[in-house]
Amino acid sequence: MSETVNTEKTETVTTSTGSTAATSAGSVSGPDFIALQVRDVEAAAQFYESRLGLTRAPAAPPGAVVFTTSPIPFAVREPLSGVDLDSGDRPGNGVALWLRCDDAQALHDSLAEAGVEILRAPAPSPFGLTFAFADPDGYAVTLHDAG
Repeated sequence: MSETVNTEKTETVTTSTGSTAATSAGSVSGPDFIALQVRDVEAAAQFYESRLGLTRAPAAPPGAVVFTTSPIPFAVREPLSGVDLDSGDRPGNGVALWLRCDDAQALHDSLAEAGVEILRAPAPSPFGLTFAFADPDGYAVTLHDAG
């Protein structure tokens, strides 16, 4: 049996398993847009176009290139004020960025042949074959071919 306790801005719900969850007046449905802040927008856009086959969207905000990825738009953009991409070991350290592709092995082989740094060799997973590479700015990007 579920029990609900209301407060001004949040609701605490006790589920039938006995766990509790807090919800706010609004809820998030999931990621809606992903952008990487990069040193050179055009060079990064060219990499994602030529190496991964992404296509530029017809419109983008100033200082950014947006791609026609689905279901979530992906972009590269100029760094926001105060962002120093050289301040850590790797930009985005701690963030997992996964992109789906149609043939992870073929894409891995193409990237490796082009001299792109492979961070994790292809391996089977619940998401199909996966591997990770470093983009031109050092972001770790994982590709998978099922899901």
